[in-house]
Amino acid sequence: MAVAIKRGFFVLLGVILQFGFAILIRLFFYKYLGIITLFYSIISVLIVLGILKESTRLSNDLPWIILILIFPIFGTVLLITLGRNYSKNKLLKKIFEHEKKYKKYLVQDMKLNKEIDDKNLDNIQYLLNRTDYFLSTNNDITYYNFGEKFYPELLKELKQAKKFIFMEYFIINEGVMWNGILDILKAKASQGVDVRILYDDMGSIALLAPNYSKELAKYNIKCIPFNKLSPFKGIFMNNRDHRKITIIDGKVAFSGGVNLSDVYINVNSWLGVWKDNGIKIVGDAIWNLTVMFLTLWNANIDEDKDILKFKYDFSNRENKGYVIPYGVAPLHKDLIGEDVYINMINSSKKYLYIMTPYLIIDTDMVNSLCRAAKRGVDVRIIVPGIPDKKIVYTQTASFFKVLHENGVKIYKYTKGFIHSKVFLSDDIRAVVGTINLDYRSLYLHFENGIYMENVKAIKDVYKDFDDTFKDSQKLGNEDIKTGFIKSLWQAILRLFAPLF
Repeated sequence: MAVAIKRGFFVLLGVILQFGFAILIRLFFYKYLGIITLFYSIISVLIVLGILKESTRLSNDLPWIILILIFPIFGTVLLITLGRNYSKNKLLKKIFEHEKKYKKYLVQDMKLNKEIDDKNLDNIQYLLNRTDYFLSTNNDITYYNFGEKFYPELLKELKQAKKFIFMEYFIINEGVMWNGILDILKAKASQGVDVRILYDDMGSIALLAPNYSKELAKYNIKCIPFNKLSPFKGIFMNNRDHRKITIIDGKVAFSGGVNLSDVYINVNSWLGVWKDNGIKIVGDAIWNLTVMFLTLWNANIDEDKDILKFKYDFSNRENKGYVIPYGVAPLHKDLIGEDVYINMINSSKKYLYIMTPYLIIDTDMVNSLCRAAKRGVDVRIIVPGIPDKKIVYTQTASFFKVLHENGVKIYKYTKGFIHSKVFLSDDIRAVVGTINLDYRSLYLHFENGIYMENVKAIKDVYKDFDDTFKDSQKLGNEDIKTGFIKSLWQAILRLFAPLF
């Protein structure tokens, strides 16, 4: 609510300044209207040129350009207040300080580096070159195709915790799922286990009490609401923690699309079958997720002087395929989340399968998908049959026509809602994580993904897609047709999707 009020205030301020200035000119300075209009135009063009000079994703910046050219004052006020001004946020500075500080703990095995070079594994090489996260090969990966299969395994592992439990989630909602977890956390905290919960304040704003962290503190459970909502924190309100991570004793970790709320395990789902996924890791790759969690935790409460105490030494060095858990954060020079996806699209030779709840993508992604289909790759995208947000689904549907016409196959999951975020390519590589195909996940949020190559669990990911295709409708020409009014509305929504 605070964010909505803040945005509304600045929109109103921009409108008042824009039209107030126009009225003022016509009332008192009408003789100089030509000169003022010329000045207006020059300022607008200079601002737009500045945007163009720095732009690496033009489709993302196009709405700002149009807004500023039409309404210079209004557009500039919005750009300054809602667009790019991150530099003064204290928490963001601390996060990046801790990222830099913790780089020394993410040490890559140089033998694996040479192996990657020799085998020309370009997608892995990109992650090693452009992130600080390391590659490991001694991991056992388990893939869960529904939240209700993931949940019992999570409970089982939580019950075995001896030293610490770290949990980082976008949504926590009281109910069957969370209460089952919380009972275990209370018991473990009473036994001296270091239990830490990091949840996003906006993601859980209508679900948890404002003082929920104090409630958990009564049970010796440490809790931080990430980026707590405030009308005075500026643009950083737009950057949420969308990650889903559980780490237990450094020995086992979970991630995927599942939040800690009943609907994710198909309890009281109002959208038919809620199709989600989870992933379990046992092996060295857990350390990437641990450092990811501790970066945000200690940026809020700097309590760990030596984080190596949370690292478990796995003696099993058997090569079981390549795994890199990686983090995505706003203000990184590279858009890691989108780049990993585009790299997978570009490297696909036989097929590329995608599950995503939202399909609101820029021209780079659209063109990559279309080019892959044109060169003969079987490109399929599964989207929800029952949407959770109708206006967002309208934006998703606006991409169907161009993708379909270029050979990309669109499937609607007829049983309900798809919340999984999964890429699978050529029986070789997959990404499972939290990164949606929309502007928020790709540009604004803290996210995480797990990149896998030549891992046994990829067979399970393939089976999940195969089963889901059977429960989905492939869209044809008639299914993607839209009338003039709807097409116009879709175009407007697409144009301004990157702004908010």
